[in-house]
Amino acid sequence: MRERFASGFDPFVIPFVLGMVFVLSYCLFGMIRILVQLPKADRRKFLLSLVTPKTLLKDIKDIFLNCLIHVKLWKRNPVLGYMHSSIAFGWFMIILLGHLEVMLFLPERIHLFYYPIFFNYFVAETETTLQGAVLFFLMDFFLLMILSGIVLAIIKRVRSRIVGMRRTTNPSFLDRVGLYSLWAIFPLRLLCESFTAHISGGSFLTLPMNWIFRQFLGNELNALPTWWAYSIALGVFMTVLPFTRYMHIPSEMLLIPLRNAGLHILHPRKGFARVQFYSCPGCGVCIDACPMSVRKENLKDCTVYLNRQLRRGNEKRIEEISDKCLMCGKCTAVCQVGVQGPELRLAQRTMRNYGVNPHYSDIDPERFRVEGGSAKVLYFAGCMTHLTPGIGKSVRSLLDKAGVPFKMMDPEGGLCCGRPMMMAGRKEQTRELIRLNTDIIRNSGCTTLLLSCPICYRIFKERYSLDGIRIVHHSVFFDELIKQGKLSVQHNDSLRLAYHDPCELGRGCGIYDEPRSAVSSVAELLEAGKNREESICCGGSLGSLSLNFEKRKDITLASLKNLCVEDPDGIVTACPLCQSTFSNYSDIPVQDIAQVLDNASS
Repeated sequence: MRERFASGFDPFVIPFVLGMVFVLSYCLFGMIRILVQLPKADRRKFLLSLVTPKTLLKDIKDIFLNCLIHVKLWKRNPVLGYMHSSIAFGWFMIILLGHLEVMLFLPERIHLFYYPIFFNYFVAETETTLQGAVLFFLMDFFLLMILSGIVLAIIKRVRSRIVGMRRTTNPSFLDRVGLYSLWAIFPLRLLCESFTAHISGGSFLTLPMNWIFRQFLGNELNALPTWWAYSIALGVFMTVLPFTRYMHIPSEMLLIPLRNAGLHILHPRKGFARVQFYSCPGCGVCIDACPMSVRKENLKDCTVYLNRQLRRGNEKRIEEISDKCLMCGKCTAVCQVGVQGPELRLAQRTMRNYGVNPHYSDIDPERFRVEGGSAKVLYFAGCMTHLTPGIGKSVRSLLDKAGVPFKMMDPEGGLCCGRPMMMAGRKEQTRELIRLNTDIIRNSGCTTLLLSCPICYRIFKERYSLDGIRIVHHSVFFDELIKQGKLSVQHNDSLRLAYHDPCELGRGCGIYDEPRSAVSSVAELLEAGKNREESICCGGSLGSLSLNFEKRKDITLASLKNLCVEDPDGIVTACPLCQSTFSNYSDIPVQDIAQVLDNASS
């Protein structure tokens, strides 16, 4: 034992060293490759963010909270949150404590990067190391924490419902190798440190186990083979890591600062997109959340499987998964990492030619010229509102009752915000529409653009340059008028209404409170089983290019069931598409928020 202390080396460290050198080299090469793939402007923006104190502090905070503590998962599922954070944070603390031990007791060994990992093998207990009893205790504490997380991980894999998941992903062969080697690392470490605890020191976990082992085994012949097994498990895990879902561990640490720097997916497979799909942890949380999962045939069309196919380059499956998605954004809302599933799918669609594309460059803007006069509010109904004329009628009625002068941008239809073209990946046609609509809006002289469709609202907010013009959804606008006393409504104490959060208005734009406030002013507001960020898509989304009406029906029925958990008298939403879709299958009335307010106003 004294010999190992003097040399600071034993051949059993070689598997770990080789694995560590490989994974660090792979990650360094991958990071350089991604940075090179970024557009020059994005690369500059990212590098500047690293020397901006405010952004840098946010990067550190987000990496700690999301990569180690998994706060988002804690909020959604405390059991899964504990499982992930116990392993990630516990492992981080064991590595940190190992380095502290070396710096405090053998600082001359700190250059041997394997030394902190195998400290308890190399160091013999001395008066100096005995002063580190607190570190021994913490080592045992965090090791116990990790082992409890491993037990939960095994339970999740065998019986996922016990930890609150209906379904989990099917791991690939290499995923299984990585999984089993990860599960082996920490029990082996416990055995290693227990076998040598009487020599190198231990605490409440390792010392009692050491006593038991010595009673039955009576010698140290088991120590070295166990340390070998521990080193091999570490080496195997690190060697397969780049080719498994566990690549998310280093990828997340790059994804967070790239996202905080304000980068967006510009290329379907390179740069920021590549970091996104490699950051997917493969946990399968998005499977249960996906509205399409109500049909078993759709289970492998969720974001976790898209990311897997993007890594493999399976073009056929990438096309199928990208086209089928409703683009509701719920996978992003529940993802502990924040992988942007809809944006990744949209990027894939831009790679393909869907056939003959209509062009809008020959449309005469004069046909849609709006004479503004004293009306500073320009109302754009949009395609879906024109297909549900009752909503547009109620919007106009409420504006008149509130005494708000307004003009219609599309009184007879014929204009589109550009979302359908965008969802099909037709960039040039989208740009043509945006240029046309921008000219019409600017020439109208309006100061407020009012939308009754959340899809249009989000597109105008995010894709148009309309500085100086307020873009507002009708649910927010009418709530303001009610609070200002400009719109008078009567509260019906016997009316109970469940509110549905439209995907684009809620998850897409973060508007949750104003619609609820407006509904509460006329009726008792009831919440759905899943609401706000976890609201279930109506199933009518125009985002899917391949789902037929029959396959959408189950999604709509599941969403209606979720809305009716409190047995409401009716359903109210703030999206013409949702209102139309729900009305086809609902046994109770479904109205837009404008219709509800119009009926209650005078």
